Amino acid sequence: MTVAAASGVPASAGGRNGSTPPRPGAAQAPGGDVPPDLHRRRLTVLSGPSGVGKSTVVAEIRQAHPEVWLSVSVTTRPPRPGEQHGVQYFFVDDAGFDRLVEEGELLEWAEFAGNRYGTPRAPVVERLAAGVPVLLEIDLQGARQVRRAMPEARLVFLAPPSWEELVRRLVGRGTEPPEVIERRLAAARVELAAEKEFDVTLVNTAVRDVCRELLALMADHPSD
Repeated sequence: MTVAAASGVPASAGGRNGSTPPRPGAAQAPGGDVPPDLHRRRLTVLSGPSGVGKSTVVAEIRQAHPEVWLSVSVTTRPPRPGEQHGVQYFFVDDAGFDRLVEEGELLEWAEFAGNRYGTPRAPVVERLAAGVPVLLEIDLQGARQVRRAMPEARLVFLAPPSWEELVRRLVGRGTEPPEVIERRLAAARVELAAEKEFDVTLVNTAVRDVCRELLALMADHPSD
């Protein structure tokens, strides 16, 4: 993997977790249950309020379906326990993020809860051109930017079973102070109100069901 010296973000497309993604049409991993036409491509964006389970869905797909390439975002947020640079995120400082924005290296970026997040542009474009299925996990601001930059992208909204369940998940994390949780709840209200801007809504009642539905959506032909 080639790495830009200033930011630690890949300058060209390397494989997820250091491996090269399978070529279009390659055999799927044992035990996978991927539709046979998964490699007819358009960008899929997964978004939804904080705490709804986006990261859990992405982790399940990463483990069970390595043929789906999951973009790694850049963030100025400090790593949480167990997170690794280049796996969950590329962790950069504010100056490094500023350079990426100024040089047009991000497909989208947004600020949330005092931190900035962005998607490196080049790896996404390269994977799509090669026919590799690409999934982005981003917030509402980022999804809107992708819609403008790539109108053909499919935007998928991940919704909680209920507002009460979303609050329980956020409070139950125990990883953030109360003032951050309050900001996340306020943002969640705004994000839930934007559901109508998305092409499809999936309700996260069971992670495996959501993954199956998401993979089926990704298998749709771009003209669908």
